[in-house]
Amino acid sequence: MTHSTRGQEKHDEVRRRGRGLGWLSFALGVVQLAAPGTVRRISGVDDSARSRAVVPVVGARELVHAAGLLTSRRKGAWAWTRVAGDAMDLAALGMALAHRGGHRRRRLVGVTGAVAGITALDLLTAVQATRAARTSSVQEARGVRTGGPVKLTATTTIRKPATDVYAFWRDLENLPTFMAHLEQVRTTGDRTSHWSASAPFGKEVEWDAEITDETPGEKISWRSTGKAAVPNAGAVHFVPAPDGVSTEVHVTLVYEVPGGAIGKAVAKYFGEEPHQQLDDELRRLKQVLETGEVVRSDGAPWGKRARREFPQRPAQPLSESELAKGADA
Repeated sequence: MTHSTRGQEKHDEVRRRGRGLGWLSFALGVVQLAAPGTVRRISGVDDSARSRAVVPVVGARELVHAAGLLTSRRKGAWAWTRVAGDAMDLAALGMALAHRGGHRRRRLVGVTGAVAGITALDLLTAVQATRAARTSSVQEARGVRTGGPVKLTATTTIRKPATDVYAFWRDLENLPTFMAHLEQVRTTGDRTSHWSASAPFGKEVEWDAEITDETPGEKISWRSTGKAAVPNAGAVHFVPAPDGVSTEVHVTLVYEVPGGAIGKAVAKYFGEEPHQQLDDELRRLKQVLETGEVVRSDGAPWGKRARREFPQRPAQPLSESELAKGADA
């Protein structure tokens, strides 16, 4: 069993336990609201006005916990709210024990023990769920999730009209000029194309794609077709900027990362920081459209083999005329 598989199984176990605690909260809440007198009698608490008021409040709190644990994906955060509630209950029970004797004290001891056990389970679930959420977040940021979609988004503003930016992107064969991992995109029909990309170990991956939705000058959506090794989809929206000249480009990419050797290759293929990679690609698109080429700093290595980037020209010092223009501005 791989480390990723074990991690996924642990994540599923924590999620199931969180739902179990949710149903426990639901049951406790219903009982405390429906039969508060019975709860007070079994627990060994008195029949004072304060006790009669507290039990329904605790029941309502349990229903809130239940709603969060059963419906929210943030099991850790809601498990911590249960831990906080348990601490309040244990404090109240401790105070009650100090003023009880006989059979009521014995009942309170039993209830306190049960609450302490539930508190330990709540604390374990909260810690593990928080850790699992943090691990999942790191894995998603690195593009190494072992199943399910990885979604990337990025935005840039290009000083070109939306129609020009759209036309450049719509000619899919232009994509490799700013998408570092793409080797070639070949148009095979009005809405179909064939893509090839570099992969680890000197390999290439290829897949077919189709445009699924399109509004000229506004948006393009596409997806892979057939049995692609890495199913993927994307959309790009071209929004006129407030200055009336520039275009905001909003890109969304979604890809499925399988497990096993292919998944490891894809992780390396997309790099340590896939979000940063997408930002870099839009930066290169901006430079290509605004200057006709990609500008690099003198400290950056040259070429695709060093940075997997479109070849770039070195940065140049400003000419005297450009400096004069800047001073006049």
